Amino acid sequence: MAMKIRLARGGSKKRPFYAIVATDSRMPRDGRFIEKLGTYNPLLAKDDEKRVVMNMDRVQHWLSLGAQPTDRVARFLEAAGARPKTERNNPKAAVPGKQMAERAAKKAARAAEPAAE
Repeated sequence: MAMKIRLARGGSKKRPFYAIVATDSRMPRDGRFIEKLGTYNPLLAKDDEKRVVMNMDRVQHWLSLGAQPTDRVARFLEAAGARPKTERNNPKAAVPGKQMAERAAKKAARAAEPAAE
């Protein structure tokens, strides 16, 4: 069974609240889970201690059994010091799309014309 430690959304519309859960990866996001490991409230300030609350003993237990955390939960674990920080690199994020590149080329061409005259 492929285990995941991930977020399960709760809360009302436009007021998100997440539970950090250990679950089978085949289950739906808000579906059945094995154990609730903590909570995440994104509406609180980033320096608030209640923004992310985790039972670290149980999280370590599930990690030792081979559960894989999702990207967001892995960041929480890095912030808590339970995992080493990983280097993230997304070089495509800074590259403009095709249409934006065309617009930038046209703008550069227009800016270069008066200087040439």
